Amino acid sequence: MAAHSMAPWDDPTDGAPKHRAGGRRWLGGIVFASVAALAAFGIRYARARLAPAPRAAAPAVVALAPPGARRDAAVTTTGTIRLRSGAEVRVGSQISGTVKRLYVAVGSHIEQGAVIAEIDPRPLQAQLDVAASQVRMDQTTLDKAQRDLDRGEALLADKLVARQQIEDLRFAWASAQAKLANSRAQWAAAQLNLSYTTLRAPIAGTVSSVATQEGETVAAAFASPTFITIIQDHALELVALVDETDIGAVRPGAAVSFTVESFPERVLHTRVSRIDPTATIISGVVNYAVIAPLSNLPSYLRPDMTATISIASHD
Repeated sequence: MAAHSMAPWDDPTDGAPKHRAGGRRWLGGIVFASVAALAAFGIRYARARLAPAPRAAAPAVVALAPPGARRDAAVTTTGTIRLRSGAEVRVGSQISGTVKRLYVAVGSHIEQGAVIAEIDPRPLQAQLDVAASQVRMDQTTLDKAQRDLDRGEALLADKLVARQQIEDLRFAWASAQAKLANSRAQWAAAQLNLSYTTLRAPIAGTVSSVATQEGETVAAAFASPTFITIIQDHALELVALVDETDIGAVRPGAAVSFTVESFPERVLHTRVSRIDPTATIISGVVNYAVIAPLSNLPSYLRPDMTATISIASHD
């Protein structure tokens, strides 16, 4: 068999060995890439271990206002002006009779002790005269009983009268003495009744009503008839109804400013004197009455006026 001739350019090393060298290069690339990836992962892991831990978020701090901190807000509400308890006095008569004179009218200002009215004193004056006459009679009876007793005791000393007779004289003297005391008491009562014919004002104030006129007859047999009603001076107070949600901001002594509907441009000032402990419920809303005195304030203020009120909170 003839030998196969080779061309000059043929390489005797060509063939299978050449294919094995190419496979080794491909495998080396894969190994290098894996090593590089592992190195990068190791570096990142080391950095993560060495990095400082993140700080925890600081807790929120809630700042509370101190108990005595002042608030600039004011509680605004409405209220009324009313008479202070005990400021309205009804003056009546303790005796029956006919009104002779009436010296006051509605709106009059009177001082304490001023004469309000006079009741016809003639019937009571007659009773006083009778009582005085009875006193004089009983005084005369007692004087006679005293002389009789003195005379009888002198005769008894000389044994000229019986002891029984002296005891009778002593009894008569004691009876006369008791009768005189009784008549003097009746005279004092008649004099007191006569003084009731002049009615005087028990307090200083303004007359708000007059129930009796001159010439009318009053009967005091069962109840004292009312002549006039007097409102004491400086006896008004301001009453503000504060909702339960705002009452916690109101304190005694807090400054109060208010106006009334009659004079809305005039701002008046006072201070809280007290807060009623019991609530007033109006249409399901719980309110508390806040009271402020109205002493020495303008005379145009009247009971039952409506007021717009502003109360300084925590003043």
